[in-house]
Amino acid sequence: MPDFFFDRIINFGDDIASFSLKISKIAKQKGGNLDGISQEDIKGGNAINTAFALAALEAKVIPIVCINDEGIKKINSDIKQCNIDLSHLKKIKNPSITSALEFKVKNKKVNIMLRDLGSLANFQSSHLNMKDYEIIEDADYVCLFNWAGTRKYGTQLAQDIFLRVKKNGRGKTYYDTADPNSNAKNISDLVNKTLTEDFIDILSLNENEAISYASFFDRKIKEKNETVNSEVSLNAARILAKKVNARIDLHTSKFSATITRKNEFCVRTFKIKPKKVTGAGDAWNAGNIIADMNSLSDTSRLILANAVSACYLADSKNMYPTKETLIEFIQKEYSNSLLFA
Repeated sequence: MPDFFFDRIINFGDDIASFSLKISKIAKQKGGNLDGISQEDIKGGNAINTAFALAALEAKVIPIVCINDEGIKKINSDIKQCNIDLSHLKKIKNPSITSALEFKVKNKKVNIMLRDLGSLANFQSSHLNMKDYEIIEDADYVCLFNWAGTRKYGTQLAQDIFLRVKKNGRGKTYYDTADPNSNAKNISDLVNKTLTEDFIDILSLNENEAISYASFFDRKIKEKNETVNSEVSLNAARILAKKVNARIDLHTSKFSATITRKNEFCVRTFKIKPKKVTGAGDAWNAGNIIADMNSLSDTSRLILANAVSACYLADSKNMYPTKETLIEFIQKEYSNSLLFA
C-alpha cells in the first residue's frame, strides 16, 4: 500500500541543456510544437508496480491502494493470469498522476517526476476497515511505500500499520519511502517516529534517499559531496545502519547492498542497455522480497533483486519478468555480476 498513479513516460532522448534550449526557443516565439517526443501511458505508483512485479513471480499479492474507476479499469486490463486480489482497493475521487520526464545525463538515463498526488496526499489509517486489518495481520510481508506521497499523514500511517503488524501480525515489515525531499519539512518527524523505532524490518533505499536520511544524522554528508553518487550513498547507508534497527537495503545503478550493524554485503548490478529508468526500484523491491521470502543468503538475494530490476529495464514492453524469464536471464548474464566486499 498505498499508491496507484497514472504515469505518462515522456522520453526526450536528449540532455537537459539541449532540451532547455529548445524549450526556450519555442517560448520566445510565443509557443509552438516540439515533435518527435516518445510518450507512453502506463500504470504507476510504487505500491501497485511492486505488486504486479511480485505477482509476475507468482507471489499472492493484495494491494490496498488509492484508486479511481479509471484506474481500476487499467489494472483489470493488465491482470491477465497474475495472482492479485483486488478486493481491498480504496476508491477515491482525485487520482494520482505523474509525468515522468526522461533525459540523458552523461550517457545515462535519468527521470524527473512531475506529480499531482490527488487524494493520496490525505490517505490515512482511518480509511482502512477491519477486513483490511485482518489481511494485514495475516500477511507474510506488509509493504508500505511512498511516504512522500502520503503528504499529510504518512508518518502516522507507517506507525499505525507497522505497530499493528508487530503487535497482532506475523509478517515482516518492508518500507520504501520514495524520495522524501518533496516533503522535506517532515523528514525529521519521519526519522524520529518511524525510522529509528523497532517496527521496521527492512528499509529499502536508493542513492538519493540514503543520503537524505543520513544527512539528518551527519549534516556534513551533503556538504562534503555536492553530487549524489553510488560511493556517497554507500557511506550514507553505513551511517544509517548504525542509527536505525532495520536492515538497510540499498539499490543503486552500479550495485546493491545490505547493511546492518554487524554485516555488509554488496553485489554489482548487471550490465544491460536499459530501455527505460522509471520503475527500476519497484522491480528491485519485488525481487528483494521474493528472495527474502525464500530465505536466500544476502548475496544471492541481492543478485536476484538486481536481476529482476535488470530484466524489467531491458524489456521494451514494460513487462515484469516471470520466473522462467528470470532464470533464462540469470543463466545468460550472471558472469557480468561481480561481487565485491
